[in-house]
Amino acid sequence: MTFVEYQKSIDDDRPPSRLSETLISLWWDKKGDWEKAHAIAQEIPTVQGSAVHAYLHREEGVLWNADYWYSRADRERPNISLEAEWKLLVEEMLSSL
Repeated sequence: MTFVEYQKSIDDDRPPSRLSETLISLWWDKKGDWEKAHAIAQEIPTVQGSAVHAYLHREEGVLWNADYWYSRADRERPNISLEAEWKLLVEEMLSSL
């Protein structure tokens, strides 16, 4: 799946079935359901799951919690827009499919 295909799928009612849990979390976030996105992300016990979890807490504005999850993902909080970070995360997760 390409980034453009992924982005277009956000107009659908449900995420595509072949997505990873990290991509499903990011999908729901872009759809406007932060709670659902967070519920999924907090159950993903991987570095990528921690990166998505960190992004979600950054988006929420709880930076101390975001920084905890960035450290779990062995990353630093980026100095870019949330939109740019979302795109980078989606591209990273798509490359892992």
